[in-house]
Amino acid sequence: MTDHAPSPAMLAKAETLTEALPYLQRYTGKTFVVKYGGHAMGDPELARDFAEDVVLLKMVGINVVVVHGGGPQIGAMLKRLGVESRFHDGLRITDKATAEIAEMVLAGSINKEIVAWIASAGGRAVGISGKDAGLVRAEKVTRAAPDKLQGIERHVDLGFVGEPVEVRPGILDTLSAQGFIPVVAPVALGADGETYNVNADTMAGAIAAAAGASRFFLLTDVAGVLDKSGALLSDLRPADVERLRADGTISGGMIPKLETCVNAVQRGVDAAVIIDGRIPHGMLLEIFTERGIGTLVRR
Repeated sequence: MTDHAPSPAMLAKAETLTEALPYLQRYTGKTFVVKYGGHAMGDPELARDFAEDVVLLKMVGINVVVVHGGGPQIGAMLKRLGVESRFHDGLRITDKATAEIAEMVLAGSINKEIVAWIASAGGRAVGISGKDAGLVRAEKVTRAAPDKLQGIERHVDLGFVGEPVEVRPGILDTLSAQGFIPVVAPVALGADGETYNVNADTMAGAIAAAAGASRFFLLTDVAGVLDKSGALLSDLRPADVERLRADGTISGGMIPKLETCVNAVQRGVDAAVIIDGRIPHGMLLEIFTERGIGTLVRR
């Protein structure tokens, strides 16, 4: 026996575990759907942190489903192959050749890289896409655009870009029950038998709703939703989102992310959270601390 008192660092670790205990009890057996993308996916150190977080959540009894993006990687591959990228309202106009390249990058290299990171952290991940076991059925997306000369709207053909119209989460339930972590690439089949590239945020939100997720996390490259003074808004309701959009507090790329969050909670997800994926172990800080670090949207 020694008379040495525990160090402040040791006490801090014990206090952290104590603070996390009620959240562990609350979420054991629940499902978390995480949309993983942005710069965090391209940073090896942050990727390692993310994988460790996912494995820890699984080990404490939370069923984690990862849905990943890959826009920058698709763009880089298209550029390497000499294919020009064109966009409309943030969606890539996708012809047949581009769709094949997108599937190769998403369901191939990116998906298996995430599986490998999780395996390195001690977890068991299985990489699939929305096509596997009929997980997601997609429908072709069209967008209206104003014709400045005629003063009317015309429809823009986005090619093989789809949006989820049906999700059958059975394959996710089966994998989770067997101790696996599903890693889902955002491509899906349409009723016409064609393969469609799906926006990863939208697909993750649809999967979260169908799976009855307790939490839906959107990992982004920003801190969350900020007010006009730059302060983080940590707790929002759908009505708050409409008000902030109307007064211009939220704009640009944050609008579709919040729309995805609102749609998810209105379809049964307990809460959706936008957090900065560049913060090491950001998900754990959000889940297991009282204050959290992101913007939570709930019913």
